[in-house]
Amino acid sequence: MNSTMISGGVFLLTLLLLAIPLGKYISEILQGRTPRYVRFIQPIEKLVYKGIGNAASGNMSAKKYFLSIVFLSFFSIISLFLLLLTQQWLPLNSQAVSGMSVTLALNTAVSFVTNTNWQAYAGEEALSLFSQIFGLTVQNFLSAAVGMAVLCVLIRGFVQKKEKGLGNFWQDVTRGILYILLPLSLIVSLLLISQGAVQTFSSGTAYEGLNGQSLWLPLGTVASQVAIKQLGTNGGGFYGANAAHPFENPTVLSNFIENISILLIPAALIIAFGFWIKEWKQGRTIAIVSFLFLTVGFLVIAINEFASPDFLHVLTMGNMEGKEVRFGIDWSALWAVSTTAASNGSVNSMLDSFTPLGGLVPMFMMQLGEIIFGGIGSGLYGMLTFILLTVFIAGLLVGRTPEYLGKKVEPFEMKMASIVVLTPLLLTLFGATALVLHPAVFSWLTNQGAHGFSEVLYAATSLANNNGSAFGGLLADTDFLNNLGSLLMLLSRFLPMAAVIFMAGSFSRKQQSAISEGTLSTVNPVFVTMLVIVILVVGALSFLPAVALGPIAEFFQNR
Repeated sequence: MNSTMISGGVFLLTLLLLAIPLGKYISEILQGRTPRYVRFIQPIEKLVYKGIGNAASGNMSAKKYFLSIVFLSFFSIISLFLLLLTQQWLPLNSQAVSGMSVTLALNTAVSFVTNTNWQAYAGEEALSLFSQIFGLTVQNFLSAAVGMAVLCVLIRGFVQKKEKGLGNFWQDVTRGILYILLPLSLIVSLLLISQGAVQTFSSGTAYEGLNGQSLWLPLGTVASQVAIKQLGTNGGGFYGANAAHPFENPTVLSNFIENISILLIPAALIIAFGFWIKEWKQGRTIAIVSFLFLTVGFLVIAINEFASPDFLHVLTMGNMEGKEVRFGIDWSALWAVSTTAASNGSVNSMLDSFTPLGGLVPMFMMQLGEIIFGGIGSGLYGMLTFILLTVFIAGLLVGRTPEYLGKKVEPFEMKMASIVVLTPLLLTLFGATALVLHPAVFSWLTNQGAHGFSEVLYAATSLANNNGSAFGGLLADTDFLNNLGSLLMLLSRFLPMAAVIFMAGSFSRKQQSAISEGTLSTVNPVFVTMLVIVILVVGALSFLPAVALGPIAEFFQNR
């Protein structure tokens, strides 16, 4: 366990040291300022605005901003859906990969546009290289930029005074891609290539197997897609084995780079929030809570995988089932908690093979609403919603009108906050209920009993929280699950987004109140404790009956 503590400590320290300067840079970019050292990108930015037209200029109301998101997302879903249906007739398809079924193509299109990246297929078998490059990779950039844009709207709502405009959606998305996502993806791609990750426009090569049979080794633009899938908290793998595949994640160093990439922008956005509102202590509060949950989750997984009673006879090795030898338990545990803290969903080990309590932690991290770092933009605006909820509860306790950053939190804001908090929660329970009540569910499962229920609950949790990771053991490519998953992913992405944008519009129209001695502090240890309690109460009380039937029941069955 000493090596585990060292690994975790080095990882968290590196993440923090990288997030601080990146957060300062992101704050400048999102506020519309362009640092001198990246001004060479400005001609490209202007060219993009020229191509978009009049829509890329002027301030937008909350309604117009949200409708712009809906327009782009609808167009993206239709385009990707048609591409996946017709990929057999498109170029870069030397293996003659056929088009997807209608329900699978719809599910995949919705999945990547909503930043979920749930995959009910193996990428190297079901997708052409054209689909990987011009379909999935493009949406990895767009979906991440949209989440970041919505966060911009909420922060503007806090800092603006009696203004109706919330910025321009097309400008926010363009700047997020050109100045943040593309440069970071280029750096990470080169680092991964240096470690042996594949990057070629060849779709593969034929070779002769040990028994003389002709085999095919699928290749492609792997490193570039892996870079944005991690940085954009997307998670969809080029290969079916995802980050456990040696072409995606060849070495321990590449594993470290990818794991850092998963949390880098979400962590930097927390720092950027503090810089933007000119109160770094507010960002510190969120960072403390996020690092606390991440650290505890990592330790719980590691302890259970190393020293579970089921594996005491191999205590020196622990539970290595389903884990890559080159990563071991340390890096598998850290990846599992990172990918479910963020809405990433990539995996470097089989979560279905984790111990009951080790598998419970990734599930629970998602059930908190993926606010612990979370997806790009969506994680932070989810956490800010929980802060508003905590402020409101504290205000009720002391009999004062709740305020946050000088803005009064009134009934309308709490209604919108309730939509953000309750939507993924209710959709998770609805999805799990729909799956267990389906008459064919047992034929879709490889396990029965408590572990089988964990597989179903994890799938519903992953879909309803825009994560996309899979526990394993559940047949995902069925018409029912494809359609159910599409519905869950759409609702859990766009209902909270709409609520956040209209909440931001309400805050933006308010005057900022002066801070007095009676104003509730949101940066002291008392508030941090209250925030942790609110997050745990919402998560624990909502899902305790469900997890009691799954991983907790399995844990006691094995005693």
